[in-house]
Amino acid sequence: MAETLTDDRAREPVEPGPSDNPHHATRWIILGVIALAQLIVVLDATIVNIALPSAQEALGFSNDNRQWIVTGYALAFGSLLLLGGRLSDLIGRRPMFITGLIGFAAASAVGGAAHNFELLVGARVAQGVFGALLAPAALSLLTVTFTDSKERAKAFAIFGAISGGGGALGLILGGALTEYLSWRWCLYVNVPLAVIAVVGAALLLKKQPRSEDAKGIDVPGTVVVVAGLVSFVYGLASAESDGWGAATTLMCIGAGLVLLAAFAVIESRVSDPLLPLHIVWDRTRGASFLVVAFVGIGLFAVFLFLTYYVSLTLGYSPLKTGFSFVPMILGIMATATSSAGLVARIGPKVPVFVGMMLAAVGMVLFAQLEVDSSYALHILPGLIITGLGIGLSIAPAFSAAVSGVDAEHAGVASASVNTFQQIGGSIGTAVLSAFAATATSDYLGGLGRAPSTLDTQLAAVDGYTTVFWWAAGVFAVGAVICGALFRPGPVAVNPDAPVLAH
Repeated sequence: MAETLTDDRAREPVEPGPSDNPHHATRWIILGVIALAQLIVVLDATIVNIALPSAQEALGFSNDNRQWIVTGYALAFGSLLLLGGRLSDLIGRRPMFITGLIGFAAASAVGGAAHNFELLVGARVAQGVFGALLAPAALSLLTVTFTDSKERAKAFAIFGAISGGGGALGLILGGALTEYLSWRWCLYVNVPLAVIAVVGAALLLKKQPRSEDAKGIDVPGTVVVVAGLVSFVYGLASAESDGWGAATTLMCIGAGLVLLAAFAVIESRVSDPLLPLHIVWDRTRGASFLVVAFVGIGLFAVFLFLTYYVSLTLGYSPLKTGFSFVPMILGIMATATSSAGLVARIGPKVPVFVGMMLAAVGMVLFAQLEVDSSYALHILPGLIITGLGIGLSIAPAFSAAVSGVDAEHAGVASASVNTFQQIGGSIGTAVLSAFAATATSDYLGGLGRAPSTLDTQLAAVDGYTTVFWWAAGVFAVGAVICGALFRPGPVAVNPDAPVLAH
């Protein structure tokens, strides 16, 4: 990946003091508000998965339509993140943060009360739209609130732990709400959480007037990138049901890639680009974007296929399924928070490499699962190792991805992190699901007889373990690529970085 003319190590940072930061006294409370908002967004990626069977039974939609409950959110969220980040820079982080929270809560309430499939999908799309406003504002607010390098490393460690472990927490919460209340509460739960975050933001975040020299929105770039990402993600989602060779799949993926290439050309020529290419091509930030993409792909294998395994093969209840992921949550939190000092001293290069290799080892352990494997002996070790690895890699990546970005581009840099994470998860959803389906069908096709119940279980487990082997490869390749791209040494905090949150 090409380097920019500006090397982040070229100058020693001159960090603003406490008197320069109006949020200094309340910065850790503000972190709690930002972390709560991020938790709302991350929870929604998995909490609905456990609610899907109950929602399908209640509303009577087909298996083919079921995927759009997840894909509708992903399409809106992934395609609008860059625009959300730009609006955060133009209008202000504080108003976009509050608007995103209120809209997300309203959409969640509508989804929880939905009486048909169409309304539920519409609510999920609306959640994605407001999530695309909220997520970049949250990350850029974190960037401008913590100006001391050591404190920023610690804040990003906590933020990274929530981003990595929130999905697993969503499985626990979704299982509890589905089992004891209703699938609708997997959506309603966002409302009280958002209310708390809105109140905290309104009281703690300082107002700042819009900059007089703020530039406008790159309309051509916005239209092309939204169309490109929607087409690409739609094509990947269609591959699961229609197959990789289907005309719809190939046309959508091809059109998406062409449009994204056109977007890169547009951004290199317009005066006020939606995504300034120097943000992506910077070596450190580019490596960070790839880390969150690789982790997004690999995490899907754990959250979805291990959930299938413990619930369908081992027969766990929704609540027990959710709690089975607790060791991974603890592992993510342990390394993400405790490694902050290490990352501040030596930089992200070594922690990211070691973390992703640990995650690869965890996937290899999951690939050994059989129909009658036990949780304590065969699942627990993989969960712990995977959690430790993800926490060690994701927290430094989030921090490095927005380090050295000027105030004007803080929002779009934050949006880019979330975009890569979302696209990585979408790729994981499509590709790994296709691999699992092919392995399962090949296993059953090779029997030469009508499959028994045991044969069906063995075929399903063969699909799951195939996915885990591929996920191990994804993490290992990611470790090598990202480890090579990161510069050695700590990442400097830009002395011109903003200290005021909008």
